[in-house]
Amino acid sequence: MNRAKRSEIFARFQAANPSPTTELEYETTFQLLIAVLLSAQATDRSVNLATRKFFPQHGTPPGLLALGEDGVADYIKTIGLYKTKARNVIKTCQILLEQYDGEVPDDREALESLPGVGRKTANVVLNTAFGHATIAVDTHIFRVSNRTGIAPGKTVLDVERKLEKVVPAPYIQDAHHWLILHGRYICVARKPKCPQCGIADLCEYRHKTLPT
Repeated sequence: MNRAKRSEIFARFQAANPSPTTELEYETTFQLLIAVLLSAQATDRSVNLATRKFFPQHGTPPGLLALGEDGVADYIKTIGLYKTKARNVIKTCQILLEQYDGEVPDDREALESLPGVGRKTANVVLNTAFGHATIAVDTHIFRVSNRTGIAPGKTVLDVERKLEKVVPAPYIQDAHHWLILHGRYICVARKPKCPQCGIADLCEYRHKTLPT
């Protein structure tokens, strides 16, 4: 895919959605971190349903520590891997309080040192909370990047690095939000909704679906 096509794709994304953001619900950077940590192998909707029940009263590091691992687990038992996630949440709260005065660090290495926080989670927090031009590649972005030809790659890291290189600078800050939403609602896994797609004429997918 050439530069002109990519520029037009992101220009259309921007025109359709000028201020994209995560669909996770949060009020603080800490709550965003916890929500993203919980969202691994789970839907944003399922995470929001759970966090609505405990963020208002317990959405701080001391608040979650007061609940304890079992208390957190009880709130998030509808989310996959909830026992492991509850353990990571409590450990993360302890580290934040002991090493960072309860604040979420604006640093990739520090974020990735937290239990349950990998590169994707760190990228979401760095981008959404701190305004870094990072791209958090999840299954949606990986699929869209490869299927459309925007940034094909064999691994998540390949796609991330390719996107950072080829996405035009004016669009890099919001690129991963647009791509996630496009993959979640239009360029879906089983049968992409090509007739509803705003970039179908630019996409290089060979097996576009037809109106039904």
